[in-house]
Amino acid sequence: MRTETPIARFWSEFRESRIAVAALVVVVLMIGVAVLAPLIAPQNPYDLANLVLSDARRPPGYVGSSGYTHWLGTDAQGRDLLSAILYGLRISLQMGLVAGAFAFAIGVTLGIAAAYLGGRREAFIMRVIDLQLAFPAILLALVISALLGQGKAQLIAALVAAQYAYFARTAHGAASAERGKDYVEAALSTPLPARQVIWRHILPNCLPPLIVVATVQVANAIALEATLSFLGVGLPVTEPSLGSLIANGFQYMLSGRYWISIYPGLALILLIVAINLVGDQIRDQVNPRLKR
Repeated sequence: MRTETPIARFWSEFRESRIAVAALVVVVLMIGVAVLAPLIAPQNPYDLANLVLSDARRPPGYVGSSGYTHWLGTDAQGRDLLSAILYGLRISLQMGLVAGAFAFAIGVTLGIAAAYLGGRREAFIMRVIDLQLAFPAILLALVISALLGQGKAQLIAALVAAQYAYFARTAHGAASAERGKDYVEAALSTPLPARQVIWRHILPNCLPPLIVVATVQVANAIALEATLSFLGVGLPVTEPSLGSLIANGFQYMLSGRYWISIYPGLALILLIVAINLVGDQIRDQVNPRLKR
């Protein structure tokens, strides 16, 4: 009799929810079009030499001076809005995934280290993290972005600083529960180095809640990046993310040129909602108390 692997069992439970499967398909498709943006986008919105101001603020379906149809219209700079959304989606996903990965690494390291060390060092690390959690993430990211200036590296640093504490708190709670179990005590009684006990015994059993938090925080990072770009402290205008595209068309909303902001906003909402739906399903599966 063939034994079902944990991954196969997880997928079997996951696909029971049609909404979660549909959300996963949306996420995969959006990642795919973002990666392939240079190949499928009719225009490179970063190439300022190809922009024609006479094509600016044209409605969906307009045939531009370059000869191709702007299916979603153009923005105030004359960029094809479909191309700008594809490239903006690429940047938003890049910022969210990279910032989430760094925040995960830093937060998990601090949380597990605090749980393993214990005593005053644990108290000091967790009080610093609790102090940071007392401030809204958007406020902290806004201040850091304003201090560091515009740019991808600066924006990633602001997103990581605003989010690593959530991973640290989750990792600390999970590691503290695992730290007192018999298998960890047995590992500590052997002459194994501390890093081996942490990486081979504690960390693997802390991953389920951390994966759930990581899924949610990637969506939060994308939303946070869009907010910062909308406020003008994110990426420069030459590298428009979805938040920048929404901000570029905001002043034209009352003049009837709704498409400049509405279509990037719909793409952003669809991406965030899909990621959150996938995260909710994963949370339900890794937490036995939430299984229906």
